Amino acid sequence: MKHKHLDVLIIGAGLSGVGAACHLSRKCPDLRYGILERRKRVGGTWDLFRYPGIRSDSDMFTLGYNFRPWTDTKMLADGPSIRKYIEETAEQHQVSKHIQFGLKVISEDWSSDFNRWTVTAINEETGEEQTFTAGFVLNCTGYYNYDAGHTPKIPGINRFGGDVIHPQHWPQNYDYSGKRVVVIGSGATAVTLVPAMTDKAEHVTMLQRSPTYVASVPEQDLISKNLRRVLPEMVVYRMARTRNILLQRTVFNLSIRKPKAIRRILLAAARKQLGPDIDMKHFQPHYNPWEERMCAVPKGDLFKVLREGKASVVTDHIQNITKTGIKLKSGDWIPADIIITATGLDLQMFGGANLRVDGKSVNVSNSIMYKGLMLENVPNMALVFGYTNASWTLKADIASEFVCRLLKHMQKTGTKKVTPVDKEDCRSDINFLNLRSGYIQRADERLPRQGIKDPWQNLNDYLHDLPALRYGKMDDGYLKFEGANLHKAKRSLVQHLLGSTLTREAQR
Repeated sequence: MKHKHLDVLIIGAGLSGVGAACHLSRKCPDLRYGILERRKRVGGTWDLFRYPGIRSDSDMFTLGYNFRPWTDTKMLADGPSIRKYIEETAEQHQVSKHIQFGLKVISEDWSSDFNRWTVTAINEETGEEQTFTAGFVLNCTGYYNYDAGHTPKIPGINRFGGDVIHPQHWPQNYDYSGKRVVVIGSGATAVTLVPAMTDKAEHVTMLQRSPTYVASVPEQDLISKNLRRVLPEMVVYRMARTRNILLQRTVFNLSIRKPKAIRRILLAAARKQLGPDIDMKHFQPHYNPWEERMCAVPKGDLFKVLREGKASVVTDHIQNITKTGIKLKSGDWIPADIIITATGLDLQMFGGANLRVDGKSVNVSNSIMYKGLMLENVPNMALVFGYTNASWTLKADIASEFVCRLLKHMQKTGTKKVTPVDKEDCRSDINFLNLRSGYIQRADERLPRQGIKDPWQNLNDYLHDLPALRYGKMDDGYLKFEGANLHKAKRSLVQHLLGSTLTREAQR
């Protein structure tokens, strides 16, 4: 990245950031952009997490970009394969040359006097600070803390004689051969780790306070595999995306409208795969489907290792940790050589950077989101957040498309500043992610709010967002455009009118 003043500055070179850069390259090739990335290579989440079995929890035909097909037949891909896909996409679209690695963004400051952002980043190796200015900032840092995951206070954890590991900080080449492993947690990370570690561990126990819905999905998309023999790759990819989007949305809507029926179906499927010897109480959540994110396991791998006795599930609360294991409140005891705290993420906004507008700090938790991607009263900035009930990239793609449309509209009209403005007091007290999951509830005071109506509601609905973001009007009464270059605007209008007149004359 050669320039320190840019038209667009992207923060983060993970799945969202690389995707946003590709959309900019394709839709707005005349704009100068750069990317700041804290890590040493692209990938974001898929470079950070390296624990055994790391994989997607969304199908790859929707987690992949809408402009570049995922060509493997795996439904849920492993982490290294996803990172490779991101890296290859960056190379293919010549994004890599725009990335500056090793810089952690610590502040983002907007100046209305100059209609630009000043972004300060620090080189964590040297301590050197660098500043960049940009007309528009696109935050693609996700919503959790890369420095540390969430680890609750566990009585006696310091007395434990073995290793205690959080999956976010998995030791390189860690050997767990012949060890008794306890994985504390019941989310996507836990249900991934448990079957993956049975390859070498003596036994793996998943210790959960409460159950989660776990659904088995096919390991491969055989329909797409067969269609590739007769149809072009992109056609097959789009067919698979459409099919999976509609299927996922149907299941989600039915879960909301008929939760008891969907619960029965999910539990019956789990019961069938677990067999008669596993107590179903470990897979019967006390909430309805999709009130929290559901866990997907390829080809029922979790159920398989439980049936085979290589792993087990315990639903209980920890009383304290001893030197050699975990004592439970029920009085039971689990021996352990290794404890893995798969206890969730620590959420944060903007990668932990301070956000200020004209010198005043932005109170994120008191703000609502315009179309789920721009903060009210914060000019020339967008945040990319994926769906909590579907693939992250479905939303990231169309959010980036919207930003490209917005930038082109500003170019066409000669405007320098755009700000979402709530004129109707639409704020509610519900955070914009609107899930009961523990990691979201813990961070409630750090998250933006929902609005009570469009465009301030975040519905997590691709079929609603697609037309709104791809085709919706820019001058919708909620976006305030300022700083127009009147000469340029008048010139564009004259050119338009002149062109229309010449066209009419030619038609005569």
